[in-house]
Amino acid sequence: MSTGPCRLAAIWMIAAWLMSAGQARCEVALPPVNLGDSTFQDGIAGPGAMFQQTLSVYHANTSRDRNGDHLQGTPEVTSVALLTQLSYLSEHRVLGAYWGGEVIVPFSHVRLQPPTGGAIHATGAGDIFVSPFILQWPAASLAGRPFWQRLNINMTLPTARRGRAGRMDLGSGALQLNPHYAFTWETSPAWEISGRVHYLWVDGHHDPAGEREKSRVQPGQAVHLNAAVSRSVNDNLRIGGSMYALMQISDDRIDGASQPGRERTLGFGPSLSWKRGRTSFHAAAYIETEAKLRSEGSRLSLRYAVNL
Repeated sequence: MSTGPCRLAAIWMIAAWLMSAGQARCEVALPPVNLGDSTFQDGIAGPGAMFQQTLSVYHANTSRDRNGDHLQGTPEVTSVALLTQLSYLSEHRVLGAYWGGEVIVPFSHVRLQPPTGGAIHATGAGDIFVSPFILQWPAASLAGRPFWQRLNINMTLPTARRGRAGRMDLGSGALQLNPHYAFTWETSPAWEISGRVHYLWVDGHHDPAGEREKSRVQPGQAVHLNAAVSRSVNDNLRIGGSMYALMQISDDRIDGASQPGRERTLGFGPSLSWKRGRTSFHAAAYIETEAKLRSEGSRLSLRYAVNL
């Protein structure tokens, strides 16, 4: 069960830099979300505990505006995030599914290099993610083949420090709801298809870095998804491809006024997984394209999990 979201601060750093540089951008950036950190056999899980470490590295030296055109003079950003996750599924059934929960503690380092001047750094703990309600259904049958599915009501708590003068923020400062539905369909003894669909809602909050005192900002709602297809090479190794997509579906708001422009991005790349006994290792690499109001770069995701 790979349920950990990847929360990198790169997009917030670019948005803050653009505004401080006086460029024509007043949009509120979406908080970073799980893009590509769940891949093969994502919907498969059963009762018990799981410990997981996810390392996600992101790098970009280009950004795009609301029309998808390249922005000139944007900073280079590198973000490294390590997420420590503990998940548990009990034997207790709710609606026929095993009930459980999880907690995820992120730690990240961000480096922002403007076109001129020195680099800016931020290192520390991010917002903590909790889910008191996971429903994992046992394998069912779809077209005569095993089909797994899970519902996770995940939320993010604004626990990270923010609003410090002259410092970059590693947290959103707002409560986030980010539930997802995940599935895996074993289409043959060798092949499987997995997917995960998230919905994002962010509460409105006061932005201490806003141009107006106590500006109330609220990022728009968004849908983002991960998908993968893989084939087993042997009893331990699987190879295949993964992708992710993000699309903002409602406008950002500042003091109740809608802001033009909605974020989007796509990422594609190869991936693999290796399993032996209770442990597993997953790796995926992505190149982004079709971005709007975001940076556009590359991402590497490495994940180690052990069933306790």
